[in-house]
Amino acid sequence: MAVKSTKSKVNHGDKKGSLLIVESPSKAKTIGKYLGSKYNVIASVGHIIDLPKSKLGVDTENNFEPEYIQVRGKAKVIKEIKSAAAKAENIYVATDPDREGEAIAWHIGSLIGLPDGDDWRVTFNEVTKDKVLEALKSPHSLDMGLVNAQQARRVLDRLVGYKLSPLLWRKGGKGLTAGRVQSVALRIICDREDEIDAFVPQEYWEIYGNFQLDDGSVIKAILHNKTGSKKKLNITSGEMVEDIAGSLGTNGVISSTEKKLTKRSPAPPFTTSSMQQDAATRLGFSSKKTMQIAQQLYEGIEIKGKGTTGLITYLRTDSVRISPQAKAAAKEYITGIHGEKYYKNNVFSNKKKDIQDAHEAIRPSDVYMHPESIKSSLTADQFKLYNLIWRRFVASQMAPSEFQSTNVVISQGEYDFKANGSIQVFDGYKKEYNFSGDERDKLIPEVEKGDEVKLIEPIEKLQKFTNPPARFTEASIVKELEDKNIGRPSTYATIISTLLDRNYVVKQEKQLVPTTIGRLVTNAFKKYFDNIVDVGFTASMEENLDDVEKQEKNWHDVIHSFYEGFEEKLENAMANMEYLKVPPKESGEICEKCGRPMLIREGRFGPFLACSGFPDCKNSKPIQKKLGVKCPKCGGEIIERKSKKGRIFYGCSNYPECDFVSWDPPTGVSCPKCGSPMTKKPKAKYSMCTNKDCGYKE
Repeated sequence: MAVKSTKSKVNHGDKKGSLLIVESPSKAKTIGKYLGSKYNVIASVGHIIDLPKSKLGVDTENNFEPEYIQVRGKAKVIKEIKSAAAKAENIYVATDPDREGEAIAWHIGSLIGLPDGDDWRVTFNEVTKDKVLEALKSPHSLDMGLVNAQQARRVLDRLVGYKLSPLLWRKGGKGLTAGRVQSVALRIICDREDEIDAFVPQEYWEIYGNFQLDDGSVIKAILHNKTGSKKKLNITSGEMVEDIAGSLGTNGVISSTEKKLTKRSPAPPFTTSSMQQDAATRLGFSSKKTMQIAQQLYEGIEIKGKGTTGLITYLRTDSVRISPQAKAAAKEYITGIHGEKYYKNNVFSNKKKDIQDAHEAIRPSDVYMHPESIKSSLTADQFKLYNLIWRRFVASQMAPSEFQSTNVVISQGEYDFKANGSIQVFDGYKKEYNFSGDERDKLIPEVEKGDEVKLIEPIEKLQKFTNPPARFTEASIVKELEDKNIGRPSTYATIISTLLDRNYVVKQEKQLVPTTIGRLVTNAFKKYFDNIVDVGFTASMEENLDDVEKQEKNWHDVIHSFYEGFEEKLENAMANMEYLKVPPKESGEICEKCGRPMLIREGRFGPFLACSGFPDCKNSKPIQKKLGVKCPKCGGEIIERKSKKGRIFYGCSNYPECDFVSWDPPTGVSCPKCGSPMTKKPKAKYSMCTNKDCGYKE
């Protein structure tokens, strides 16, 4: 490290009390209440030592040694840490228990002269009084494997970012950036868009028949195969449909029926990745929002009657392991509340068998802290995420849900129709974790093999077309990155936010759609820096970082293997890469200032209208997407707008003279109950009144 120690000893003289250094002020506040006056608990407020922002900060000629400096703006914090350390008899550093936290601890130790081999490092997975006190009884030395893995990642990311971003500025303009993992994530999104563009839909048809039993009950079934063949029939044209329909008679028979009990087991408790995916799917949270709220729950919330309390275990983990104490508490809760039949000692396996098991899964610190019991102490979003985490954990230790499934085959002429249904006979874990509500009972009438049925006319003939691959959402890109071992789950939120902030990707409803500039950057990198955006290469680099953490590889060697040939590729790109300019498109609008055509151009914050007469005419304006709905306040046009954070909202075209705004698109209809404007979300089945006191829906 370039930053030198300021002390050589830590326990001498007339020092009193103990000092505990953590990362965040909120965690310091929580722990300070646990420990009382014998401990001075202060926060480093993240990194106090890091690479400089103004230059590369990595000596590529000297084994890639990082050139650390004290972080600008942290002078006051550094002074406080040094002063507190000089007065303390015992010093402990309790930054987060992961690579980043270990590196911060190392930097703090270097700053105040704590020897690397001494036992001053403290780690805990829960910010609860018992766990903090327990950890303070067994301090340990730094884990240099974790430190060096963080150093390697930091240097790798700095080399890519600080070497490639200037190339993009020169070839495409300011505001463009590159990132070692960010660029691969962008490629994955762009490759999916290429698949969608190349997709050719294929026609197919489905035929449904309603079959009536003697008692009048009806079974709806889909034509599946020719009788005697198990192969599903591929119906590709209307002519085939008519031929089949013409050959169907009126009478049919139940040729087989099967009943069986199926069980559906609960999912494991959350990892960082699965928490982000579930929160996106069930709560509509972005990955960034999920991590921010989870951090609050981990560091501590002021709970009425209990004081500041850490509600969940550490939020950055790849493990589904649960401690024996947590399993025992879950068993006690489940059997006490729901009964013995609802409990099952489920054991889950990690995808990776080695270092990522350092932490438990994400779970409530106290299973008896039921979400409803502390709801009044939480914000609405904190409650939603805590409720999700709590229920997922409890459900993971519960019995499977059970369904009675029925499969029926109806032979009709030379064709077989199939119908299946199921009914839940035991809710099991769904007693606690049943958010979706999409598994509804589908009943099949009681039938026996040989029962006769009659086909009720008309049959249903549905023309369909195969769909292209789905665009990624935040939930599905997180899953894809995890499955392909790209980056770490703790970085996914930052990766997605960066792609959106740089206008490489935009959100259309929940879908992530690459912009023209995003695709241009990806195509250029595929041509000139193939390994940088290669999924396999990036995944292997993650494995190398894991090996550094296990102290099986030297971190300098990992950097060398990555950097080899990089400078040559950079020089080639500087000389030969095409300029990344998005060609303008005709808009059909005329400039109101000079009468020339307005063009659609791409800017840092998305497309905008600009006069084709530039630079003689510099008229430009945002593109207005009109809803075709009149403003309920003034009669102007309602248009789609974007907030500073990129969230879409709807407002009047006469702003600022008219201040009407709505998060949901107005329908143009007034509430019949109170006269307020009605709005309807894009995929909602109903519209609703904007007056919260009214609550009218239709």
